[in-house]
Amino acid sequence: MNALYIFLGMVGPWQWIIIGLAILLLFGGKKLPELMKGLGGGIKEFKKATKEEDEDEEDKKKVEK
Repeated sequence: MNALYIFLGMVGPWQWIIIGLAILLLFGGKKLPELMKGLGGGIKEFKKATKEEDEDEEDKKKVEK
């Protein structure tokens, strides 16, 4: 966790702007919203899967008791 914090701490506002511009140049303005929609859908599915897994574990614990 510390390594991630150190890495993210090293990236300043100018670096984020450059990264954003590079992504915009690579994918273009028309493709970018489509990519973000896909990313959002992936995150939504991941959260749904982890929530279902937690509920399954709780059900198993109730059955064991």
